[in-house]
Amino acid sequence: MPKHNFPRDRFDEIPRDPSRVGAHRAPRPRLRWLITLLWWLLTVVLLTTGGIFGFLALSNTGTIEPPASPAASEPADVEPELDTSAFIVVLNGTASPDAANAVEAELLAAGWADDSVAVFDSNATDFATTTVFYVTEDDRARALGVAEALGGAEVAQNAEFAEQSEGGFTIVVGLDRATE
Repeated sequence: MPKHNFPRDRFDEIPRDPSRVGAHRAPRPRLRWLITLLWWLLTVVLLTTGGIFGFLALSNTGTIEPPASPAASEPADVEPELDTSAFIVVLNGTASPDAANAVEAELLAAGWADDSVAVFDSNATDFATTTVFYVTEDDRARALGVAEALGGAEVAQNAEFAEQSEGGFTIVVGLDRATE
């Protein structure tokens, strides 16, 4: 086989120093992960800020609509009805220990049986006005009768006390009846 003698050039010489040469072989910077993290954070902040301002710009109508107020729930002229068979829970909403006992005495004098009235302390000690709470609209006339038997109290519908009053009424004694 014939030997070819090609002229020598710079690529024929292998350097004796095996140091890296070329960009693809450059050593990685020490804080390369930090640079990547900072670019990532900058991207997230810019996209989030742009999204928020874009949403606000598209949804801004210039007016604020208050929620619709419920229609007045006061039925027209309901006559009070005294029903002494209803179960009544009396909660003392004052700091006076005798306020609830005085209401219980008024109910017993009006005809309620002793086992139809239960007296408990309330978590609140600053309830403003004595209020008779009833559960359904059908109970409003009887709640007005309880309020009348007490010599006057506010009446309000609230289903929160339905379970503890066993479908009867709950009276929260207010500071207007405090004896101290």
